[in-house]
Amino acid sequence: MLILVTGGAGFIGSHLVNALTGAGHEVRVLDALLPVAHPTAPPVPEGVDFRHGDVRDAAAVREALRGVDAVCHQAAMVGLGKDFADAPAYVGCNDLGTAVLLAGMTEAGVRRLVLASSMVVYGEGRYACPAHGVVRPGPRRVADLDAGRFEPPCPECGEPLTPGLVTEDAPLDPRNVYAATKLAQEHLAAAWARATGGRAAVLRYHNVYGPGMPRDTFYAGVASLFRSALERGEAPQVFEDGGQRRDFVHAGDVAGANLAALDGLAGLPRGSVRAYNVGSGEPHTIGEMAAALAQAYGGRPPVVTGRYRLGDVRHITASSRRLCEELGWRPRVGFAEGMAGFATAALRAG
Repeated sequence: MLILVTGGAGFIGSHLVNALTGAGHEVRVLDALLPVAHPTAPPVPEGVDFRHGDVRDAAAVREALRGVDAVCHQAAMVGLGKDFADAPAYVGCNDLGTAVLLAGMTEAGVRRLVLASSMVVYGEGRYACPAHGVVRPGPRRVADLDAGRFEPPCPECGEPLTPGLVTEDAPLDPRNVYAATKLAQEHLAAAWARATGGRAAVLRYHNVYGPGMPRDTFYAGVASLFRSALERGEAPQVFEDGGQRRDFVHAGDVAGANLAALDGLAGLPRGSVRAYNVGSGEPHTIGEMAAALAQAYGGRPPVVTGRYRLGDVRHITASSRRLCEELGWRPRVGFAEGMAGFATAALRAG
């Protein structure tokens, strides 16, 4: 098949392009090479048809879709950014870009889509109260965060909660601009599928890390920020108390999930969308990740700062059972192995 990968020059996109070519697919890349992600032009793998263009440009999208069998839509601004002033850029890149791409797919008759979404659409993860069962805590209060009370209490009785694994049928509750744009992308994909008879797989990535992450940028994941600090000879700065639970999944495994989703599209009913969590299945705290990375790098141990960012959630870890059972995907890179490799892996300029 000829696969169009939007954002194929980016961190995850480049891993996906290599996986697709390795699986025997023809690959075309459409990437705007925005300076925030690409201060220098990245190399183009041999045999890949690279198009320098923006998904918000209808003409560029139209040309990129010629002869395409399916689209893997990775192009997006990621992370929390610096502050709310980033909101127009996030909405433009993520939501307007997706709308223009889907309109182009409609015109070109392309009816297969794999959409890169994120675990941020859930807001807080799954929690259980001993007295009230599964509950949904609201956004954490500034007064509690200022006082170092980072764990969300039960909204019914105020008692401590036990975090668990979130599944794809959990309520969606985006709590920052980036999260809102990712959920909007999912809704746009669902509307496109219903209107055109298309099929879409939505992959809700958890905390992706691996070689080629951008360094020194607000728009990268926490693993990249810690790795960048170590490279500068500094201690990783861990927010809150370091006890935030996440699922760190290797970029190579995320690329494999995209391949599995492409293969699985044929099994979906026409006009439907299916969401899949993409996580390693190994929850770890951010403090544990920082310590593992610092030890593997041989750098300064992390410093727990007590600082916080509004919009961050406390715990969000994935159940990837649906992806494993329905599409036969399995994560191959474990936490210890992945962090050891990432500690010395090359980063791209950010």
